[in-house]
Amino acid sequence: MKMVTFFVVGLIVHVVFFLCIFDIYFTSPLVHGMTPQRVSLPPPAKRLVLFVADGLRADSLFKPDDSGTSRAPYLRSVIEEGGTWGVSHTRVPTESRPGHVALIAGFYEDVSAVAKGWKENPVEFDSVFNESRYTWCWGSPDILPMFAKGATGDHVYTHTYPPEREDFASTDASRLDTWVFDEVKDFLTAAKSNETLLKKLHEEQNVFFLHLLGIDTNGHAHRPMSKECLENIGLVDAGVADIVTVMDDFYGHDGKTAYVFTSDHGMTNWGSHGAGHPSETLTPLVVWGAGVQKAQWETSQKYEDNYLKEWGLESYRRVDVNQADIAPLMSSLIGIPFPLNSVGVLPLSYLNNSQHFKAESMYANAIQILEQFRVKLAQKKETTISFLFTPYQPLTDSKQVDFIRQARDLIQKGRFDEAIVYCKDLIAQAMEGLSYYHTYDRLFLGSSVVLGFIGWTSYVVLYILKTHASLRKPPTNTSMVTERLLGWGFLCVGLLMALFLLVQSSPWSYYIYSLMPVAVWYAVLKEFKTLVGLVRSIPSLPLTKCFGYFVLVAFGIELLVMSFFYRAMLSLGLVVLALWPVVSGFYTKAKFKSLSWTLSCLSLAVFPLLPVVGREPNINYVISAGGLILFNSSSFLWSSWRDSPLMRRDRQLFIFQMVQVALCAYTLTSTHSSLQLKQGLPIFNQLVSWSTLVSSFLIPLLSSTRLFHRLLSILMSLTCVYLLLSTGHEALFPLMLSWLMLAWIHIEQEAMSRQGSSNRNELSCIDFAENIDITKVRQLRLDDIRKSYFFVFFIIIAFFGCGNIASINSFDPASVYCFLTVFNPFIMGGLLMWKVLIPFVIVMCTFESIQVSTQLSSRSLFLIVLVISDLMALHFFFLVKDYGSWLDIGTSISHYVIVMSMTIFLMLLSVMTHILTSKKILLGRSRKMHFR
Repeated sequence: MKMVTFFVVGLIVHVVFFLCIFDIYFTSPLVHGMTPQRVSLPPPAKRLVLFVADGLRADSLFKPDDSGTSRAPYLRSVIEEGGTWGVSHTRVPTESRPGHVALIAGFYEDVSAVAKGWKENPVEFDSVFNESRYTWCWGSPDILPMFAKGATGDHVYTHTYPPEREDFASTDASRLDTWVFDEVKDFLTAAKSNETLLKKLHEEQNVFFLHLLGIDTNGHAHRPMSKECLENIGLVDAGVADIVTVMDDFYGHDGKTAYVFTSDHGMTNWGSHGAGHPSETLTPLVVWGAGVQKAQWETSQKYEDNYLKEWGLESYRRVDVNQADIAPLMSSLIGIPFPLNSVGVLPLSYLNNSQHFKAESMYANAIQILEQFRVKLAQKKETTISFLFTPYQPLTDSKQVDFIRQARDLIQKGRFDEAIVYCKDLIAQAMEGLSYYHTYDRLFLGSSVVLGFIGWTSYVVLYILKTHASLRKPPTNTSMVTERLLGWGFLCVGLLMALFLLVQSSPWSYYIYSLMPVAVWYAVLKEFKTLVGLVRSIPSLPLTKCFGYFVLVAFGIELLVMSFFYRAMLSLGLVVLALWPVVSGFYTKAKFKSLSWTLSCLSLAVFPLLPVVGREPNINYVISAGGLILFNSSSFLWSSWRDSPLMRRDRQLFIFQMVQVALCAYTLTSTHSSLQLKQGLPIFNQLVSWSTLVSSFLIPLLSSTRLFHRLLSILMSLTCVYLLLSTGHEALFPLMLSWLMLAWIHIEQEAMSRQGSSNRNELSCIDFAENIDITKVRQLRLDDIRKSYFFVFFIIIAFFGCGNIASINSFDPASVYCFLTVFNPFIMGGLLMWKVLIPFVIVMCTFESIQVSTQLSSRSLFLIVLVISDLMALHFFFLVKDYGSWLDIGTSISHYVIVMSMTIFLMLLSVMTHILTSKKILLGRSRKMHFR
């Protein structure tokens, strides 16, 4: 197989292995075709007003200030006198879209749907708004449209402000909430003189939705405990009180309005959300009005969080709910069908109604979830051969009938309390059944993927031995016959597998996951003669050294796997690497280079021990990083001038980049100061930031292609952007990483010299643009396994050195304030992703340098990297969990996705780094650009 074909096939295989995780774990839980369920008894409320204070934490609302005064006196009075309160527990990701979907539709949106967009609906789902007679919405253009587009007919009306108002640099983001309150008041005032509108508003089953974004925006810009954010809470409280008064006046104090106040997610002390920190998952819930239980005294409440005393609410009954439970609560209050896809359980403690009404409501809730179970069951039966189908035993057809009949009998006999308990048991069984059928094919798909993984890794190892270890064996007639028989045998297996999937009406993706192992193992067994050649070569191999290398690599892989859970393991690994020159004997021959390697390892080892989230911005670190870059660059420029003078244009380019570093450091300081003074983002700073980002891809291509000159140019360009995207100590990370990478290049040269290689080149003479002499490219040695492992280790350091899964998920816009302050999740996310990628590029460029300087084929080293990363991915595949908390499940899947995508990503990033290191833009006399 040619190398190009090999990499194309490898890319396809890894794309398939990457995508399989979405079919196994990220499939949408939604089903369609259920019958709507509603309570036949008259509802207590005719209308409902939903207030969602975006980004409001539970403690920010409930906890009094230092003087003991409540920040939200009106809502506090509701808690103490007129309604029921509690904590709404959200799920990861704690972002606006999934939070609102859980609140209003009653189900937890899968991650793949969240990633597809904020305004468009990747899947159709039912909601409280859709089931209402009319819904009137005011608020953010990022949230409201998705519920309007998801509704059937034309009964959801949205009123949004322009997106430009969502500016984190705004002097007062609370004006977003003021706009909502004013618009609602104006709307009700105008309705009095509009008969058509007035008639609609006086019909039953109306919903009013007020989305209040000011607290979230102020929290991002100034932090949740800031004066701006806390004052915004008071403004929201006063606005809620005004709306209640206006609503009561508009409807003549008929007592038929129910009110719900909650939040979609919370926020960390440092102004971010998305990762699942307790301050993000605990949100307030206050419900009052028609049909709602009034405040109840409770003398002995026990909650694990111990917040009641801190909040001064230990005497008032607290009723906690899951966020999805709010949707059936709102449906029950105004008498509309429960959202068809809801998995929420009606919290009866919030209802002030008869036991008969509560029993009927719980019965409707149970049947609504059972309807989803039935649809799932029917779908799975249709796609499974009957004798292979294993139904969920606690809810067979006969048991479903018994459940329903028994529940109805209990209600008809007036045994309402028993009926409620019975319906809750039915809901629990139906929820377990939904999970059972949702994961029904997981074992089959997982086994196919594991077989494919093992086969692919085995094939890559054999391919390395065949092409880079001189184990080629010419084919014989016997082997040709064997290959034909092997081919026919695997063809039969593939046809039988395809027929099995066809009979079951399986999705097309199942064919890929099931047939790929067949093709991969056929390729492995075709290389049987290579394995025979290896066995015959065993007597001539240094078995002790081989065994030692494999044990160390296996230990190293386990260390990398553990580092995904404990970042401190990377520090341990760096400390071990710091001792490598001493253990290997390099220290006696190259003391200065060995000392540089040791110090750089120890310096970089500090970063995994530092916090990644939970810190306040510290611009001094960023300024220090800029100063160190300027010092190191000027030192290099002086040494280059003395030892090997640069061309005039190269000197000018380096001086320009040094000025650019200083300008970026100034821009960050200026932007930070301007935002603190609430003067907004200066247009000059924004222009500098965006031009720096664009030029960072071009300036290195203008510099000399000599190894250290080009690497320095790349480093300075990338660091400029990194400075603009930094808010604290992470600004020093690429500088320390680059120091270690330069030490790595030097010490690999010493390793080549120690092995007596005649291919060793002087680093100062190496030019990336020169083609490698094929005749000098050597075969792989055992020591090259170490190089490849170092590369994988440094790639993991680049990813986790200043971050982890939580910090990647957590969305803190402060890092991108030099570029924009108006909320735009995709541009902001893209900038933050580029910040994450910059250390990757530094490591990749170093790896490219080592390949060039050691005259080693890049493909051979990359194949070893492929094996190491695939072994890690296989390890993480076994660690994927489908039980426990949502955070545990999501984190385990994220680990697999990261390692799996790393292989694909490195393939693509290697092309980019090759261009960055070896290509050059030539500016001729005619002022035309030429790309060499």
